Amino acid sequence: MSRALFVTAPGDRSVLEVRDRDLDAPSAAEVQVRVGAVGVNFIDVYKRQGVYPQQTPFVLGEEGAGTVEAVGADVDGFAEGDRVAWGQASGSAAEVVNVPAAAVVPVPDGLDLELAAAAMLQGMTAHYLMRSTWPVQKGQIALVHAAAGGVGQLLVQLITAQGAEVVATAGSDEKLQTARALGATHLINYREFEGRTDDLAQEVRRVAGRGVDVAYDGVGKTTFDASLKSLRPRGMLVLFGGASGQVPPFDLQDLNKHGSLFVTRPTLGSYLLDRDELTWRAGEILGALRDGTLKVQISGSYPLEQAARAYEALEGRATTGKLILVP
Repeated sequence: MSRALFVTAPGDRSVLEVRDRDLDAPSAAEVQVRVGAVGVNFIDVYKRQGVYPQQTPFVLGEEGAGTVEAVGADVDGFAEGDRVAWGQASGSAAEVVNVPAAAVVPVPDGLDLELAAAAMLQGMTAHYLMRSTWPVQKGQIALVHAAAGGVGQLLVQLITAQGAEVVATAGSDEKLQTARALGATHLINYREFEGRTDDLAQEVRRVAGRGVDVAYDGVGKTTFDASLKSLRPRGMLVLFGGASGQVPPFDLQDLNKHGSLFVTRPTLGSYLLDRDELTWRAGEILGALRDGTLKVQISGSYPLEQAARAYEALEGRATTGKLILVP
């Protein structure tokens, strides 16, 4: 018997409920893990709301880290007592979980499990966004919205490590100073431009000195148009989330009008198509965390029973860095 965080029906945070459940032994291809920490992410919100439909009730959570307690008969490379982490395994918000062995990676010695859990999904997201979706090059300029958030902080660090500049936006001056400390060159408080898309785009161009090469936009509805208008000719808008709501349909002729632009809506799963991609991305992120060349800020830790508070902070965009649940 172990506790788990269930979504009882599609809806708001009131549908979250901690329940006891019986957990079967791991299947032949799974490992059973005592969970040390679970990452709090917007994909959880989309699943809870029904944006990504799920049959209810279901256990929430995609990302976590912990210690292996049992291994399936066909599992090689993992043993009881190993410390592991994962970024894509549904039903992770529980005391004990069965996770496909193909989805887990080793946690390096010396790296805290809570940091590993906090970095997997968002860390690999930032990695594929700037290494693969738009491979950032030295001398380029990138726009990063919500730069003090979980993915935003990682993007700022990874982009500047490549020798590129970052135009960072955030909703408060305090959050902007967090982005500056991580390496952002140009800072914009987008609260000052609410409802004024053209003005926000003009400010991006003013501080950058030109249109940006790429815009990384996880905010969505309220920033999409400004992101598009901030790009240089043949630039790319990488829309990877919708913290402010989903982007409505738009006229593809706008891409022509603003300079033969590109828009993509990527998802992590498409950039983890095999085990080699998973171990590459996770290995670089976790290794950099252990070495101290990459930093993750955990701004809140909650027990399962207070999960609604964690998601309230996330959905209200009141967070700086990463939130975790500790079963």
